[in-house]
Amino acid sequence: MKQWYEELFTNYSRNYDEESFTKGTLGECDFIEREIGFNKSLKLLDVGCGTGRHSIELAKRGYSNITGIDLSTDQLNRAREKAKEANVDITLLQADARNFSFDDQFDVVLMICEGAFSLMETDEMNFQILQCIERVLTSGGKLIFTCLNALFPLFNNTKEFLNKEGLKLEDSSFDLLTFRDIQTFENKHDDGSVKKYTSNERFYAPSEITWMLKSLNFSSVDILGCDIGRWDRNKKLTPNHFEMLVVATK
Repeated sequence: MKQWYEELFTNYSRNYDEESFTKGTLGECDFIEREIGFNKSLKLLDVGCGTGRHSIELAKRGYSNITGIDLSTDQLNRAREKAKEANVDITLLQADARNFSFDDQFDVVLMICEGAFSLMETDEMNFQILQCIERVLTSGGKLIFTCLNALFPLFNNTKEFLNKEGLKLEDSSFDLLTFRDIQTFENKHDDGSVKKYTSNERFYAPSEITWMLKSLNFSSVDILGCDIGRWDRNKKLTPNHFEMLVVATK
């Protein structure tokens, strides 16, 4: 039986690229470049790359050693189309973020816009993603990712916020014991069909993220406020940030 996120990302790639939360790619790549010192020789891995928006933009900027992995063949096929249109060369592979390995290691790992992490059905599975990343990241390498901020639903109405962002939530309930948000929503697929889904996503407290990464031997963990397309080192995380931006060095 397929999980909700496997069903969701089937026949949903062109419409995905039109969602409001995908419109910050340029500013997010500006931040990524600053964090990695504009070093175009670095080897990058994009976990949960989706339709490849960050990988393709970075390749257009001259980064020539980029690999993207995703569970969805539909999203990967769209990424290949877009890479061809942009005339850039990116390695795109189907892989499960909970269980992947490479012969070589990467200098930078990206995992943006809940690229697998937070979507998994158990905390153990989410942790497995971080374990896989730690194994393929070089010593001194950098992990840049976003995840759902558990402070947000404690102070805000998640349903109202997401509906303002263009999603069509019928219901949303946050479990204080598990930090999981259960949402019922409709999604329009590329073929015009509309389907109903029930998602189950894990929101994380900043201290949880820090503990997990420190336990995986990351030497530094910085947690920042995250606004789409406007990432900044000086932006402090607040309860009004739906996502947190994490920058960790191994």
